[in-house]
Amino acid sequence: MKIACLGGGPAGLYFAILAKKANPSWQITVVERNRHDATFGWGVVFSDRTMDGFKEVDPQTHASITEAFRHWDDIDVFFKGQKITSGGHGFCGIARIKLLQILQKRAARLGVKLIFQTEVADPEEYASRFDLVIAADGANSVTRRKYQEIFKPNIENPP
Repeated sequence: MKIACLGGGPAGLYFAILAKKANPSWQITVVERNRHDATFGWGVVFSDRTMDGFKEVDPQTHASITEAFRHWDDIDVFFKGQKITSGGHGFCGIARIKLLQILQKRAARLGVKLIFQTEVADPEEYASRFDLVIAADGANSVTRRKYQEIFKPNIENPP
């Protein structure tokens, strides 16, 4: 099976990793419009429960993320001059660029083909060359706009 993943952000890369693990014979290509070291936004936060899920499905990626993140358990709320601490929440944060580097490295090691600095003008270009095309190219992507009547996105007023 040949799979194209349009978008090389965390979702596209993690899909590629899990798909390649599921079947190493699949040919998976991730196409990203930006450079490999470009990112938008500062960081990503995961709950302990999410991290447990990562560990279950791909211990190698989990270990790399764990080595690079900051973990916290308490949340401080400041209200009317008082500090109230609530514990037991369990979250971790990681710089988005570091997360992308971890996922890119893992995907490449598994044999995923990573293509950077390639704009997707029309997702149909990939539909003729791949058995499956995954749209992971963002909220304001060409793919989302092209198929908005099918996807029916509602970015302004989510449910």
